[in-house]
Amino acid sequence: MKVGGGNVVDADGFRFLAEAGADFVKIGIGGGSICITREAKGIGRGQATAVIEVAKARDEYFAETGIYIPICSDGGIVMDYHITLALAMGADFCMLGRYFARFDESPTNKVMVNGNYVKEYWGEGSSRARNWQRYDSGDSSQAKLSFEEGVDSYVPYAGSLRDNVTETLSKIKSTFCNCGALNLCELREKAKLTLVSPVTLMEGGAHDVIMKEAVRRAK
Repeated sequence: MKVGGGNVVDADGFRFLAEAGADFVKIGIGGGSICITREAKGIGRGQATAVIEVAKARDEYFAETGIYIPICSDGGIVMDYHITLALAMGADFCMLGRYFARFDESPTNKVMVNGNYVKEYWGEGSSRARNWQRYDSGDSSQAKLSFEEGVDSYVPYAGSLRDNVTETLSKIKSTFCNCGALNLCELREKAKLTLVSPVTLMEGGAHDVIMKEAVRRAK
């Protein structure tokens, strides 16, 4: 049985879990779509910064010990390309809660809200999850969750898992190809990460045109 440890956001946290014997380490505090830990307690870190630092610590630990401990990027995945970014930053795999919650196969109710189908989705730190032990501070008198670190919400319904995963994998493979990478190691070596401005993000999508879909909806 593989046992993972987490969640951490820096090199010290990684090394602590690595030396404790974790088979893999999860990265991310407060970056999930249903997580409000940063708002509730003021702790956490930007997901990209955390992944980059922990990935460096993993590589240093491997150089020192010969033991490679995979790292999982947990949180911050909204668009499909965010998965590829996390991999390029050094993650070995990603946690995808919101991603899978949208599909037929997720074990939550599909309901109609404002004319659109959605699926229920809630955080482990919410009262609905009732996962009090996970957030237990060690006080034996704690009989329930003292405060919430997650919300109860909906996500847009997206159909079947098979169709969506196939499309997501196609996008990831295409980006690998664009970077000239045949595998994960090559992606980390060849991908060039750069800071972008809000204007750059805007020009990266459709702009200065009238979308036909918007016209059809208006009619």
